[in-house]
Amino acid sequence: MKNASGRTSVFSNKLGIPRPLTWGYLGILLFMMGDGMEQGWLSPYLVERGMSMQQSATLFTVYGITIAISSWFSGVLAEGFGVKKTMLIGLILYLLGTVGFVGYALPSLHQVVMLLTYALRGFGYPLFAYSFLVWITYCSPKESLGRAVGWFWFVFTGGLVVLGAFFSSWSITRLGYITTLWSALIWVLLGAFFALIMVKDNTVKGMGGSMKEKLTELLRGLTIARDEPKVLLGGIVRLINTTAQFAFPVFLPTYMASHGFSTTEWLQIWGTIFTGNIIFNLIFGFVGDSMGWRNTVMWFGGVGCGLSTLLFYYSPQLFGSNFWAVMAAGVLWGALLAGYVPLSALVPSLVKKEKGAAMAILNLGAGLPVFVGPAIVVLFIGMVGNEGIAWILAILYFIGAFLTKFITLTDNAKTTHHVTVMEV
Repeated sequence: MKNASGRTSVFSNKLGIPRPLTWGYLGILLFMMGDGMEQGWLSPYLVERGMSMQQSATLFTVYGITIAISSWFSGVLAEGFGVKKTMLIGLILYLLGTVGFVGYALPSLHQVVMLLTYALRGFGYPLFAYSFLVWITYCSPKESLGRAVGWFWFVFTGGLVVLGAFFSSWSITRLGYITTLWSALIWVLLGAFFALIMVKDNTVKGMGGSMKEKLTELLRGLTIARDEPKVLLGGIVRLINTTAQFAFPVFLPTYMASHGFSTTEWLQIWGTIFTGNIIFNLIFGFVGDSMGWRNTVMWFGGVGCGLSTLLFYYSPQLFGSNFWAVMAAGVLWGALLAGYVPLSALVPSLVKKEKGAAMAILNLGAGLPVFVGPAIVVLFIGMVGNEGIAWILAILYFIGAFLTKFITLTDNAKTTHHVTVMEV
């Protein structure tokens, strides 16, 4: 007869959550909720306070660059110095950046200090969250790794895009903007408590050796792209994955407005897209473990997103100002965007030991779209217009699907679980 612990373990295994890391998933949800507190309103708030649009854009551009750099560092630091130490570094940088930004720079609108402190804050969440993703790749049974990373993206996106936005929409009307920003510290510290204190697992302690050896490991986060071309392909596909996510908000609101949609309606559509997306992050984790990680990324992610990008763009022309039809097209795109979830299981499985270095390339691909997406719009919209941008994004997805065809595991297995079975 199974005891309670045994039943919990079986239930956890069925869900795909590695049991030693269960509290950590809650920690990521709460941390990202705090981090996403100001996403939907900080830019207009700064402009309302007297900053120019260019100054606000510069602030977020610098923030995006630090996110990309930190995303790359997260994988190799986690492997070289240990996951918990790297997550703690991310927490400290986030706290220091937030205190400096909210406590000093923002009240005085000191442009230079705002840039420095918000950039420092930007180093925080990738080191915290993406290092935990490395932890997952080491602790998860290989046959359920797709589900494990699906749960990660569920809590990551659910905290960043959904809970953070909902809480701040309530908080700014009752507590004010500045107090809302301060409240982020509470959620972040709660998240750190669950992820760093409640989780007792020490699987990824970091490598021993001298500082020189650890710096060599950091460089491995770049050289692995040369030595393992499939890992590089994985990073490129990950870049393509969310480029449209950061390009759409630059040009779609005005395009939708030209077809009769108000700003409120656009925000409702955008918010609903990612509410659906977090659900499908879980679903495609299970699908990936069933039909194969590469097949899921290639067909649902690449081909599916390419087609649904065009459908979403043309939906106002096909259905007029029909709110629900346009929303349905957008939600379909958001659902298929989750088809890329198994990529976080596929890429680290391409190497036997250097999973942190492989994840560094993947995480860099996750960070770069923050400014690559808007850059595509800025560079090409004058030449090809809104329609041309939609086609560029769709073609990128199709290219990504083609590249995914070459990201094969040993013996062309669907998942590493099947590799294990064949080797026995």
